[in-house]
Amino acid sequence: MKVFKVIDARRCFADISGRSIVTLAGRDSAPVLGRSPWPLGLPHDATNIGGNRVSAVSLIRDCGGAEGARGEGEGRGGGVPHAVAAAPLGALVPRRAHSALDARAKRTPVPKPTATDAPRARGQTPAMFDVFGSVKGLLKLDSVCIDNNVFRLHYKATVIILIAFSLLVTSRQYIGDPIDCIVDEIPYAVMDTYCWIYSTFTIPNRLVGRVGKDMVQPGVASHVDGQDEVKYHKYYQWVCFVLFFQAILFYVPRYLWKTWEGGRVKMLVLDLNCPVVGEECKKDRKKLLVDYFHTNLHTQNFYAFRFFICEVLNFINVVGQIYFMDFFLDGEFSTYGRDVVRFTEMEPEEREDPMARVFPKVTKCTFHKYGPSGTVQKFDGLCVLPLNIVNEKIYVFLWFWFVILSILSAISLIYRAAVVAGPRVRLYLLRARSRLAPQDQVEAVARKLQIGDWFVLYQLGKNIDPLIYKELMAELAEKFEGKGTV
Repeated sequence: MKVFKVIDARRCFADISGRSIVTLAGRDSAPVLGRSPWPLGLPHDATNIGGNRVSAVSLIRDCGGAEGARGEGEGRGGGVPHAVAAAPLGALVPRRAHSALDARAKRTPVPKPTATDAPRARGQTPAMFDVFGSVKGLLKLDSVCIDNNVFRLHYKATVIILIAFSLLVTSRQYIGDPIDCIVDEIPYAVMDTYCWIYSTFTIPNRLVGRVGKDMVQPGVASHVDGQDEVKYHKYYQWVCFVLFFQAILFYVPRYLWKTWEGGRVKMLVLDLNCPVVGEECKKDRKKLLVDYFHTNLHTQNFYAFRFFICEVLNFINVVGQIYFMDFFLDGEFSTYGRDVVRFTEMEPEEREDPMARVFPKVTKCTFHKYGPSGTVQKFDGLCVLPLNIVNEKIYVFLWFWFVILSILSAISLIYRAAVVAGPRVRLYLLRARSRLAPQDQVEAVARKLQIGDWFVLYQLGKNIDPLIYKELMAELAEKFEGKGTV
């Protein structure tokens, strides 16, 4: 189906009979096949191939895009000043038409434009929620909890943050080109590519001073080769890859634990976490749980210690990544967040911006090439790095996040050591988990459990309804004391 747009009167004529031919009334019955053969003064009425006379059709979009058709008509066709351009019927809607046209038009539904059609039609990139849509799968909650809150901060919150930052630094619609360089006699595209590949540099002893008088920008000033210290910045090519690699490392302990755990807790829950469970069904499933604990008593220590190993891996990973990012940023990350906080408290004339030192927005780049006589020529360029506006904020946030996460992980390990070494601690935790059960029953159960049995029972308490958990503790106490049937 084709719709034709007539330029001079902003009228658009459509043949909706399924063919791309329209004839104009009052003229020779020559078909319109993409360009109008008539001079100025096209009529406002048209006749379709069925012989019905119809009124002119206007567009909701006011025949948008007609300027392009006009340019095509004026430049070609032996001086013909007007043109008719074809467009999809879905983009055009008639306001008035005869009943014959209306009846046929109703059989061709017009698609409704969506919120993302406009930017995509203009060749723009999707909105921000489309860019970060790939991480939404990590936000879903698990039906059964097999870990704890600190563990989830590692594999869920941190992984989402790192992947979102990795996508952000690669999204040009928010920061523009990652580098723009200015130099005489060298094409801009060549200079941009060269400086992006071979890195840029700043002068560290020119960070303090008055911009516009002592220096062009912090770290950008004249220097003498061999005398002034020069600091090269090569990290910006690798930021997105490094952030994604870090996200993978944070997910490794979670992957190991899911593999080792093998769905044991989910199997033992037996749908007892559902709000409505039949009485007969509940009784049978509680009996299965009691029999399981009685049969597998003192055989689940290795299961628990594998989870403790994953907690240790989480702590090692977050501390190791702090040192890794310190190496990646040439020793600047370990004190970066603290220096930024201290920078805000100093006098403007004396303070040195750590963000300008680690992530400069304006840098220098030197390009060498041979001159006409074979002599090496040196071209000194100035480069703007818009990407560093985002990088400096990302790494400030990551500094505080990793420090807080490492402290929480260390506290979690101290807590875990107390749980492993102290049966009394395990008793208190089991009481807190089964608040509805009598204390003597909880103590009777805790006396029989080793660390692995306690860990499985404690994990079940996170997933089972408290009332059912209370009944389970009562039946376990009876079973362990020999009052229940074996």
